[in-house]
Amino acid sequence: MMKKINNNNYGCTRKEELECNYSVIHKLPTGDSPYVRAKYAQLVEKDAEAAIVLFWKAINAGDRVDSALKDMAVVMKQHNRTEEAIEAIKSFRDRCSKQAQESLDNVLIDLYKKCGKLDEQIELLKQKLQMIYQGEAFNGKPTKTARSHGRKFQVTIKQETSRILGNLGWAYMQQSNYAAAEIVYRKSQQIDPDANKACNLCTCLLKQARYSEARSVLESVLQGKISGSDDPRSKSRVEELLKELEPFGSVGCTSLSPKLNLEDAFLDGLDQLINQYAPFRSRRLPIFEEISPCRDQLAC
Repeated sequence: MMKKINNNNYGCTRKEELECNYSVIHKLPTGDSPYVRAKYAQLVEKDAEAAIVLFWKAINAGDRVDSALKDMAVVMKQHNRTEEAIEAIKSFRDRCSKQAQESLDNVLIDLYKKCGKLDEQIELLKQKLQMIYQGEAFNGKPTKTARSHGRKFQVTIKQETSRILGNLGWAYMQQSNYAAAEIVYRKSQQIDPDANKACNLCTCLLKQARYSEARSVLESVLQGKISGSDDPRSKSRVEELLKELEPFGSVGCTSLSPKLNLEDAFLDGLDQLINQYAPFRSRRLPIFEEISPCRDQLAC
């Protein structure tokens, strides 16, 4: 077998042969540009500092800027240089293509989350929802190709909307704005329900002393009606929430805060948009036109 490999790489040095093998194993791009060397430093040599320096060189040289900026920010995040990564994306995203902007937004959201910049995270999540409302997400297509752990898969507008709403609900919870988080989680559950968001919704209701509603939300998980109900982590969390609810019996307030009616109307239009979404067509429902002048007054 070794002889066969040597014949196929006739004329190559041992170093070149190893680099070729590493490229296959780690799915590295080929060549000797700054970006290629940065990926080699990141994935093969595990040298984060060298990788960041080379990513900077790639960006300044115009070498695969879309990938270089995103990959550099990810490496910075992994090595607790979050603020630097945020500034890098803000300063250099104008050099990236239009197609790369959504991906950069996703990286920014993760960076804001890690360093506790909740207001910035919420604002960016609302901007991404607005893009969906206006038919601008996924470059006007109904699905996009995503990648996770080297595996490619298709993501629909509904799935993306539910994911963004879940992140928005989490951010509101970190601000102890449980009423706003409740509304967001309810909308997310209407679109693409899962056990994790159901538990978060239950927590929001519990914090508002609406105990009977909280129990009702947990019932859907206990009965296995929604995705993720069988996950051991979900079961454990349900048990913890039930213990928290035990002292309160079935009493609890069921009224909603009136200041959130506008936010509720804003999210009510979401279902209509999803049901009527058409690819390659930008559309804006009247409900969003009505709400837009008041966006700065929305509960947050």
